[in-house]
Amino acid sequence: MAADKVVSVLVPVAVAGAYTYKGPDDLAPGDIVEVPLGTRTTVGAVWDDPPDPEIGHNRLRAVEGRFDVPPLAADLRRFVDWVANYNLIARGMVLRSVLRAPGALEPENPLAGVRWTGEEPERMTAARRRVLDQLEGGLAWTRSGLAGAAGVSAGVVQGLLRGGVLETVDLPRPPLVPDPDPAYAHPQLNDDQAATATHLRGLVEASAYGVALLDGVTGSGKTEVYLEAVAAALERGKQVLVLVPEIALTAAFLDRFADRFGARPAEWHSEVAPRGRERCWRGVAEGKVRAVVGARSALYLPFRELGLVVVDEEHDLAYKQEDRGSYSARDMAVVRAHIAGFPVVLSSATPSIESRVNAEAGRYDHLQLRGRYKAAPLPSIEAIDMRVDGPERGSFLSPRLIGAAQEALAGGGQMLFFLNRRGYAPLTLCRTCGHRFQCPNCSTWLVEHRFRGVLQCHHCGHTERTPEACPACGDTESLVACGPGVERLAEEVAARFPEARRTVLSSDLAGGVARLRAELDAIAAGEVDIVIGTQLIAKGHNFPLLSAVGVVDADLGLAHGDLRAAERTYQLLSQVTGRAGRSGGESRALLQTYDPDNAVIRALVSGDRDAFYAREIEARRAAGMPPFARLAALIVSGPNRATAHGHATALRRSAPADADVLVLGPAEAPIAVLRGQHRFRLLARAPRGRNLQDYLRTWLAAAPPARGALRVTVDIDPQSFM
Repeated sequence: MAADKVVSVLVPVAVAGAYTYKGPDDLAPGDIVEVPLGTRTTVGAVWDDPPDPEIGHNRLRAVEGRFDVPPLAADLRRFVDWVANYNLIARGMVLRSVLRAPGALEPENPLAGVRWTGEEPERMTAARRRVLDQLEGGLAWTRSGLAGAAGVSAGVVQGLLRGGVLETVDLPRPPLVPDPDPAYAHPQLNDDQAATATHLRGLVEASAYGVALLDGVTGSGKTEVYLEAVAAALERGKQVLVLVPEIALTAAFLDRFADRFGARPAEWHSEVAPRGRERCWRGVAEGKVRAVVGARSALYLPFRELGLVVVDEEHDLAYKQEDRGSYSARDMAVVRAHIAGFPVVLSSATPSIESRVNAEAGRYDHLQLRGRYKAAPLPSIEAIDMRVDGPERGSFLSPRLIGAAQEALAGGGQMLFFLNRRGYAPLTLCRTCGHRFQCPNCSTWLVEHRFRGVLQCHHCGHTERTPEACPACGDTESLVACGPGVERLAEEVAARFPEARRTVLSSDLAGGVARLRAELDAIAAGEVDIVIGTQLIAKGHNFPLLSAVGVVDADLGLAHGDLRAAERTYQLLSQVTGRAGRSGGESRALLQTYDPDNAVIRALVSGDRDAFYAREIEARRAAGMPPFARLAALIVSGPNRATAHGHATALRRSAPADADVLVLGPAEAPIAVLRGQHRFRLLARAPRGRNLQDYLRTWLAAAPPARGALRVTVDIDPQSFM
């Protein structure tokens, strides 16, 4: 390569700045290149930073090659810089999220095919004639495809190749997914849906930045409405990204997308095979893939002509990445749209407080769907006061909840028992000596999974066989499970409803995503009578026959002491109860609670969601908490408690004095030990308009360095305080 130009190259490692290299004169920002880095080579991207003038030309290392792929667009490069700057992540680590499919940088090998040379075989057979008939007109086939179409064995095709009757040719690979057709099928929308869809179409056709909060009750047809915005973007030749919080949700969405557009979108998430991700990445970069549905990391795909992002279930905590550089995919989706100048749709039946406040302040368009599709009624919701109508000893289901299930099944409907606790029991202890089974790596109890005969930590993954005797005192008859998980609940359900077809759904389900999707399809098809599930069942699933929901422990989420406990509990229980009655007919939901006067329970029973939001928003405002203030967490972790605490204390002392910034801590994290690391948290709070990132940079620059195994991580806009 001719080397007569000096450029900056950002590489996907934990560094903030770009390195300076020399390369050919036609290198331009966004080009994806291979460069030497230390003793190895790595992939990087030519960046917009000015080269370092202090490095002499004779000391510069040369760019070793440029990949034949479209360059990263200017708006994507600005997005990488913005995400890194806002979240205090090294830019190289954000670029790593962009370059997550290195195999996509090499051209795709063509398929090996065969075609007829025009020669006749020495001996013609019926099988050979069928093969040649398929190749009439110069058509080319893959060998396996030709054998299948002609109804012959692979040996027949191979024999014709050896005889010179067929020749090998290169065939282009078929597209990853067909292009979606915006005119394939138009949905039947009611007046409210049609008006909302028209508004969203207008946003897309304006080709400008804007945010719409699509706020509709469960079953109101939000997906059908925002798919009309997708159609408008496709009609204008733009690409579309739909973010979903859970991989399990993609299967149902793929079907609904195909029903509307005649083809499925491409998928991007951890369950897609590496080759599929590589084809998706390159197809997006070349503009050949027009629509993608994916998890939060899909936000970093190098779209060539992105014109719309939809964030489905925008309130979901899964959009917040907590490790390896924390960020909120929902918030960063809004940023990407702002930088590139296109609209974003945030959709939810239970919007986040932040999005509601933005809508009420006029920063977002607030589009509301208050009725269900085809006027299906919302379920009636009742609270069961467990202090008065609790279950019999040894049981977890109250008589009223059992009666509701009996009525649902007798009427041909389905029953959902919801308990947001995986496994059989959250704690196992010895009645003789009091020994409790705790994770050796975390300050949490081991959860019993009786179906698999193991005790497991749901934070670090540590697993051990359930012992037959107490390891502390040796008693073989004293181990007892405390509290219910879904597996223990399933035992009670089986005893009370022995004839009912049952299934348990949680993220522990053996068989992974494929098994989960099969179970969801079986429920939707009416092949299951009773579902016992965790929060996995609450997210966007449509079960036409579900007529009753029983929440076994409605107080569970309220025990968490963070500022979003009430909001999260309301969202989760609203979503769960909203699974019932979506296809019409009467439906009901019952909440087992020891605190029926709690504001969350009262809001659910009354159905007054606006009153709940108003009360919660005012409480946040009065307390000076987000979204009316800004928070950032600093987490100090290390293998030694005293050392971690000492560094956290020194970090606190080095915090710059600032009248606008309140620094709290250090305090031991609620989960004090996680994966063998002792953890202490500091919290910085500042007014909404304060540049908290600048304060944090100054603070961290003045702080003593974290040495050895100590780590300090920064979480901007924390969502979890565990």
